[in-house]
Amino acid sequence: MGMYKYVRKLWKQPKNNMPELWRERLMKWRREPTTVRISKPTRIDRARSLGYKAKQGFIIVRQKVGRGGHVRLYDTHGRKPRKMRKRMVLNKSYKQIAEERANRKYPNCEVLNSYEVAKDGVNQWYEVILVDTAAPEIKNDKDINWIINKQHKRRVYRGLTSAAKKSRGLRNKGRGAEKFRPSRNQNNY
Repeated sequence: MGMYKYVRKLWKQPKNNMPELWRERLMKWRREPTTVRISKPTRIDRARSLGYKAKQGFIIVRQKVGRGGHVRLYDTHGRKPRKMRKRMVLNKSYKQIAEERANRKYPNCEVLNSYEVAKDGVNQWYEVILVDTAAPEIKNDKDINWIINKQHKRRVYRGLTSAAKKSRGLRNKGRGAEKFRPSRNQNNY
């Protein structure tokens, strides 16, 4: 575990600890498409702690998400409805949006988890760990084969990933968390 401790320490302040590499990466990533499949994780310590293994069946995708408000696209003619706003209120984090978009590109996979790799004034980049549920290496791995069960299908769209559970308030338990279960919508909260 010695090496990962130092890698984690570097990533605490990447802009100060590796300024040249940081600048080069951002310049390169800005020119790349929104969703890019990569061969190995940029932050190996974070990926391993979230369940990534260097074996077939695990896919790493770098996903770019635009920062700022979510402007609603609507027709400029006619009267607008009373409750309509110019901006959409998603109640979702950038991380959750990144996971959903990555899963749309790879529909045969399930999202395991994700982590942030960089951000600037306009964009934010996440690396999403996807698992190919049809791969025999995944089916035979006791640590990860829970994800092939039918109750985990399309889990990212049902708010079952770590980022989604956080924005749904499900990390809180006990007193003060009464309105979060079964869901915020059901409790009119």
